[in-house]
Amino acid sequence: MQAILGIGFLMALAWLLSESRGDIRWRTVATGLVIQFTLALVLLGIPAVSRGLLALNEVVYAVEAATLVGAGFVFGYLGGAEPPFPVDDPGSLYIFAFRVLPQIIVFSVLVAILWYWRVLPAVVRGFGAVLRRLMDVGGAVGTAAAASVFLGMVETPLVVRGYLKGLSRSELFTLMTCGMSTVAGSIMVLYANVLLNTVPGALGHVLIASVINVVGAVFVSRIMVPPAAEGDVGQVPDQLAYGSLMDAITRGTGDGLRLAANVAAMVIVLVSLVALVNQVLGAFIVAEAPLTLERMMGWVFAPVAWLIGIPWAEAQAAGALLGTKLILNELLAYIQMAGLPEGTLSASSELVMIYALCGFANFGSLGILLGGLNTLVPERLSEVLEIGPKTLISGTIVTCNTGAIVALVRLI
Repeated sequence: MQAILGIGFLMALAWLLSESRGDIRWRTVATGLVIQFTLALVLLGIPAVSRGLLALNEVVYAVEAATLVGAGFVFGYLGGAEPPFPVDDPGSLYIFAFRVLPQIIVFSVLVAILWYWRVLPAVVRGFGAVLRRLMDVGGAVGTAAAASVFLGMVETPLVVRGYLKGLSRSELFTLMTCGMSTVAGSIMVLYANVLLNTVPGALGHVLIASVINVVGAVFVSRIMVPPAAEGDVGQVPDQLAYGSLMDAITRGTGDGLRLAANVAAMVIVLVSLVALVNQVLGAFIVAEAPLTLERMMGWVFAPVAWLIGIPWAEAQAAGALLGTKLILNELLAYIQMAGLPEGTLSASSELVMIYALCGFANFGSLGILLGGLNTLVPERLSEVLEIGPKTLISGTIVTCNTGAIVALVRLI
């Protein structure tokens, strides 16, 4: 009943924030919830599929091993090469900047190559066709929604950039919500690497979370900004293309480098800001302990954590992670989750939190999204700025709803 109450609360919140409650198509909402629950049940409840999730970790290991060779050649023992001196604690040489960030570059290139080889476009077209048939969305929205599983919030609109100008307000909001409710394929390996020792099959769970979240993004966005008319269900040609394999490798490397640099800068700034705020708050003693940003976020978001299926004894720790994800970003939340003392969250709660945190809905990402759409469709800037902040709410509702669904599936 706890998670069911949470799903009901989240849907009610979306309804309260709707621009036109009378135009909401509840059949689409019900269909979306059924699809999400079915996906979660199949992907998490069938042992063979669950074992397949564990096998996906081999992708992380393969990318990591390959990256060590390249990073070791460039950075020496800091990047993973054999150190020229005896080392008592190998973990002391594991430096985030030289071991993890290079994996983003390599994985970004792999995504570009798979796009050039038409592997990912085929998956996107298939998934988009399913969304159009079952969720009653237009061709451009269905294609963009499917693409958001693998591409970032700026790259996704590029796939349908020729259609952005003609999208309805509801379709534009759905596209933006999809970007804020998922994570880019090029950065999934980073999250999986951070969580590898916390939750078995981390990469598979992050990938599944993005797939389930796309479905949620469609119906939650259409509750908050309902469509005024039926969308066009025609096919949409792929508008993201590479001229050759070397073009894919070159552009993928450039994109990955910019992404890695952005991740490094954001982690440095956000961790530093949290430490600075905690220094100020530490002057206040509450309940015989110094006040910290994490404790404050835990108090604010603990009820939300409880509503998505986290036991109340663990709700404050889980709520702190939800607050970190919304105010700062999901990467820092995952890092904090991996660093929690053993026993802070149960195995079931850790799994729920992986799904509840798996989305770009935070203030920094909102700025990136608005900037990207301003470049792609400047004539709709005023509308983008008007509905953009709402995607923080819609994206958070989507990921929390997925977490509640996973909590339900775990009980079956």
